[in-house]
Amino acid sequence: MPETLFDVRKIGGRIGAEVVGVDLRDLSDTVFAEIHAALLEHKALAFRGQDLTDADQIAFASRFGPLTGAHPTVPSVDGHAEVLPVDSESGRANRWHTDVTFVRTPPKISTLRSLVVTPYGGDTLIADTAGAYRDLPDELRAFADRLWAVHTNAYDYVRPRTDGVDPEKAAEHRRKFVSSVWKTAHPVVRVHPETGQPNLFIGGFAQSIVGLPSHDGRTILDLLQAYVTRPENVFRWHWAPGDVIVFDNRTTQHYAADDYGDLPRLLHRVTVAGDVPAGVDGAASYLIEGDDAAHYTPAG
Repeated sequence: MPETLFDVRKIGGRIGAEVVGVDLRDLSDTVFAEIHAALLEHKALAFRGQDLTDADQIAFASRFGPLTGAHPTVPSVDGHAEVLPVDSESGRANRWHTDVTFVRTPPKISTLRSLVVTPYGGDTLIADTAGAYRDLPDELRAFADRLWAVHTNAYDYVRPRTDGVDPEKAAEHRRKFVSSVWKTAHPVVRVHPETGQPNLFIGGFAQSIVGLPSHDGRTILDLLQAYVTRPENVFRWHWAPGDVIVFDNRTTQHYAADDYGDLPRLLHRVTVAGDVPAGVDGAASYLIEGDDAAHYTPAG
C-alpha cells in the first residue's frame, strides 16, 4: 500500500515549515522518518487541526525518544506526568528561552498543542540559533566559541502581569519554579549532535559568563542574543484550535507573544529527553549547583 502523500511547506527562509496531509495519531515508520528529517532541516514544524488528546501527544512525542517529566519543579496535568500545562493564568513566557537549559541534559525536542487559543495575538515565535551563529562576524564567532554561560532557574523567565493573570496562581507558580535551584555551565556555542551544526546555546536562563564579572557577561549575552532574534531568524505561528508545533530545542529559542490582554490561553507541552551539550572543542556541560535531575529526565 502506498504511503500517505503529504507536503512540507516552508514558512520562513531559514526556519519553520508547515506539514500538510498527515494525522499525527497514525504515522507509519517511513512517514515519521521523513518528518524527523524535516525537523532537523527546518528546526520547527507546525501541524494544523490535529485535535490530539494528552495521550495522543505523549504517543507522538515518544516517537522521537524517551520523554522527560513535565518539568523539574512545576506540576504536570492530572493523570499525565509528562504533560506541562502552559497556562496564561499562571504567567506568560514572554522572554526568549530554550526549554529547561538550567539542567545538565535539557530536552532535545519540545511539542506544543493548543487547547484554548485567542482570537488575536498569543503567537509563538521560534528563533534559529544556528542561523544566528552563522551571522556572527568571524572575530565574534571565534570569541563565542570559547565562552561558557551559567544557566539557572533562579531567574524566572515567566513574567507575571495584571491582565489575565491570577496573582495568587502566579505567586504559587513562582514558588514552585524555584523550589529547587539548578546552575549549569553550558558552552555558549553548542554543536548539534545529529546535524553537526554549531549554534548559540543561550536564552533567558543564561545569566552570566564563566570567568567574567556579571555586568560584562550580561553585555556579551545581550549582544549575542540580538543576533538570535533578528527577524530573518524568527518563525511565527498563529494558533488555531487543535494545532501542534514541534521544535528542536537543541538549536532554537522560543517566545510567547503577550499581546492578547486578559483573554485565556492554554497549551500543553511534552518534551523529549536530551543529552549533555558539547561545545566546538568537545567539552561537555557540567553542573555547578543542584542534582542530575534524574526525577525529570532519563538522560545521563
